[in-house]
Amino acid sequence: MNELVLLDTGLLGQGTQPRLFADQKQWFAQLGLRSRTVLIPDIVDYEIRRELLRAGKIGSIQRLDKFCATWGTVPISTEALQRAAVLWADSRRQGRVTSPPQALDADIILAAQAQLLAEQERTPVIVATTNVRRLSWFVDARRWSEIDPDE
Repeated sequence: MNELVLLDTGLLGQGTQPRLFADQKQWFAQLGLRSRTVLIPDIVDYEIRRELLRAGKIGSIQRLDKFCATWGTVPISTEALQRAAVLWADSRRQGRVTSPPQALDADIILAAQAQLLAEQERTPVIVATTNVRRLSWFVDARRWSEIDPDE
């Protein structure tokens, strides 16, 4: 079965930096070479790109562009935004606060995209992240180092 791996902002943001730890560099290089499809949600690209642009980090923007061209992206659909609104409201009613009340809450949008992809593609979707806690309320979120890039 071809798993889908969506990259989260913290992880991909680290991947755009000029100096990666050796284990991260190797993980990124091997990711998606076998049976996994790797995708970058547009909400993740947005979160990273806006900060790189603000900071004038041209090399990091070029690395982000290369990742997007290599792996592909997941556009934000109306359906994903509507699902995200439901997830946000449900989590708030349950006392699970994922962001300040007026924040866009990119994690919720990412979770909605992952859920929809899993349903539409009928395949497992894993979110590779540096912070599992909030995302794991909604989707299969794993710390990047716990995902074997060679599978």
